[in-house]
Amino acid sequence: MLRELRRRWGSYKYRFVPWLALNLRRQRRTLRYVPESSQDKIIADEDVFETLLKTFKALFINDFSRQADILALLPEVKCQYLELLTVEQKRSKVNSCNHRGQHMFSPEEVLFNTLGFTVSRDRSSLVSAGTGVFVTKGFVPKGMVVSMYPGTVYRKHEPIFFQSLGNPFIFRCIDGVLIDGNDKGLSRSVYRSCSRRDQLGPFQMSDESWLTATPQNPLAVGQYVNNCSHEKAANVCYQEFDVPGHFPVELKQYLPNIVYSHDIESHLRCVVLVTLRDIKQGEELFSNYYTVVS
Repeated sequence: MLRELRRRWGSYKYRFVPWLALNLRRQRRTLRYVPESSQDKIIADEDVFETLLKTFKALFINDFSRQADILALLPEVKCQYLELLTVEQKRSKVNSCNHRGQHMFSPEEVLFNTLGFTVSRDRSSLVSAGTGVFVTKGFVPKGMVVSMYPGTVYRKHEPIFFQSLGNPFIFRCIDGVLIDGNDKGLSRSVYRSCSRRDQLGPFQMSDESWLTATPQNPLAVGQYVNNCSHEKAANVCYQEFDVPGHFPVELKQYLPNIVYSHDIESHLRCVVLVTLRDIKQGEELFSNYYTVVS
């Protein structure tokens, strides 16, 4: 029982203000201090956008044969993707002109072929930390988006009390926006309900597959990145990113976030994890559960 209490405290303490106040000094070497939220960027929003766009397009092309309903409503977009598919087939030495005969890669293989690395969940190298996230193949350079924090996005004053009980997966953005990355229980049900609420015909506005063991967006594992320690310094940090209105509608099916209230006009908040240094194959990702703003 004592061990279980310690485990729960280890997950909760980073949201406990008195504990944070007492431990800021000893954690100073891995904390990031920023003068204002607008400057809290490791890389530019344009770089985040381009990385997501590149990855999602590769996933879409890999899954091209299943996109018929969407492409039937977007003839101009279909022509563009057919051109990209032709280039991809030549690159992969596929001689068939019929996209139905294309070789299907796993999402992890698509990520590796696109960005040069894969990440996945596994038992953490930290004792009693449970699940962690590792670079399982390839190499991740400094300043690269390495994963995303999935979940339901709650604005200030939106109801999250019951979802937050015993939930170590709630991430707080600088402006008070909350993201519930729990893939179980009530949090899971809320996300699926909101995702299906916002679906427009064949167009999915978000990805539900991160709730399973096989996400179609292989970057959507950021909620399992563990907190750094004295022995394990942070090698990634969280960065907020608001999805622009011109984000391609056919690619929103790979976004692992959904707003709790759909009647409010605003950009979808996402949180990505960006590397603070080069990370090699086999290394576990570590970050801070909080950002200090001076």
